Amino acid sequence: MPADATLTAADVRSAALSLPDTTEKLAWGQPTFRVAGKIFASLGDDETSMGVKCPREDRAELIAAEPEKFFIREGHDDHYAWMRVRLAALEDRGELTAILADSWRQVAPRRLAAAHPELAAPGPDAPGPDAPGPDAPGE
Repeated sequence: MPADATLTAADVRSAALSLPDTTEKLAWGQPTFRVAGKIFASLGDDETSMGVKCPREDRAELIAAEPEKFFIREGHDDHYAWMRVRLAALEDRGELTAILADSWRQVAPRRLAAAHPELAAPGPDAPGPDAPGPDAPGE
């Protein structure tokens, strides 16, 4: 994405609300995006970043790999499975949507997530909708 085409709060809103059963609700004076009443994303105070769910065990690696893109707000995100994303550092709307979909999957009810296989995690390790679980024989 060209430097002059930075993603905006409107792009976040549009991408988040395109996910199944997502609603927007103000909390702490900021727009938050929820599925089944659980927050999976929020816009930052100045609308140049967003917060998303991220397992605490994964976020340190993501932040170390791309500190210009991912960060935590010290004293705020430390104890939660949450991290921040700088919108200007994202490559394009596809990356924005992928990050939001990953966060959505973490809080969406299993039945809802299963009803939307198009939102399954990409990659060779992602199980298909009929794949056996990780404890299946031969794994």
